[in-house]
Amino acid sequence: MDQAFVERMKQKLLELKAEILQNLISEDEEFRDIVEKDDSKDLVDIASTDIDKTTLEALGTQEMRRLRLIESALVRIQNGKYGLCLKSGLPIPEERLEAIPYALYRIEYQNEVERRNR
Repeated sequence: MDQAFVERMKQKLLELKAEILQNLISEDEEFRDIVEKDDSKDLVDIASTDIDKTTLEALGTQEMRRLRLIESALVRIQNGKYGLCLKSGLPIPEERLEAIPYALYRIEYQNEVERRNR
């Protein structure tokens, strides 16, 4: 794979990582604000706050998953295996990596993985 492309993807992955970490920090601050302001006795307010907490937790879980995928892609860059499909060993098309720089599989194998996980 072209080294200039890999370097560009590395920069993109590092930017995504920084963005996710900032979002998680921001969400954690929001979460703390929700908990600190939760002095109401109204059941509707309590339910609303609980929904807010659940939403923040779900967003955090999704972001943590993306963060792990990004970290994995950065390790693959370091090991010289970035851009190779984990299933077939064939190169993942650059267009796919441009769209999803932490992609693990070529599109046909990704579809297979998604079908199995349904």
